[in-house]
Formats: sequence, C-alpha cells, structure tokens
Amino acid sequence: MIELDNRTPLQLNTDTIEAIADSLTKKEIELIITDAKEMREINKTHRNIDKDTDVLSFPYEEMPMSPLGSIVICSLHVEEKSKELGHSQNDEFALLFIHGLLHLLGYDHEIDGGEMREEEAKLIKKFNLPQSLIIRTEY
Repeated sequence: MIELDNRTPLQLNTDTIEAIADSLTKKEIELIITDAKEMREINKTHRNIDKDTDVLSFPYEEMPMSPLGSIVICSLHVEEKSKELGHSQNDEFALLFIHGLLHLLGYDHEIDGGEMREEEAKLIKKFNLPQSLIIRTEY
C-alpha cells in the first residue's frame, strides 16, 4: 500500500506504481512528490549533496508491521525527463518509483554487480514501460 503525499500540482495516475509495489512487497511505502527546492534541501541534509535529484529512498528499520520506507520524487525531474525522452509523465514517475523501491528493498547499483539493473529491466518489461531508465543509467 502506498501512502501518497503530493506536495506539487503534478497530477499522476498511481495505478501502475501500486501494481509495481504489490508485485514486490506487502509493506506500506510512503511516497512523497516534492519540488526541486525541497528535494535539494532533503539531499543536502541526508546525503550532504547540495543539489536536487530525481529520486531518493529512505528505508525504515526492519520491525514487525513497520513500513518499508519512504521514496521522495522530484516533480521537476518527472516533467523534464518525460519531455526530453519523449514518454509520458506517468511513465517517468513509474520508472523513478521502480528505482526508489529497489533501493528500499536493498539493491544498490553503486556497489552491486548489475543485479539492480537486471531487476529494473525485468520490471520495465513486465509493466511495459520505456527502456530509458536502463539506457540513461548505464556507465
């Protein structure tokens, strides 16, 4: 179950992200959609990086009945990337949600051997989303 806190005027359909979440976990997820200014503040406070970013994940301590964690998505990045890459804002939102959710589930593309990318690719295919997340994050 997703607890949505949309702090922006961005209007999105949450059906796809609900289905994605249900396919991976039964735990509650807090999902915050915010603007670039607040995202920059969150990134600076929690990662000591003084710039906005597209998505951040904050896993909660594993306890019985605890939520899985929080995902914060920047509305500006959803709007800009969807235009730049030629797909819908809902698709971009779902791609960022997948990325954030996999981090909550313990995946880390910065240190793993490609497992997170493989899981992203499976979910993108399963939910018929654009391949742009994989392409733009390959190094």
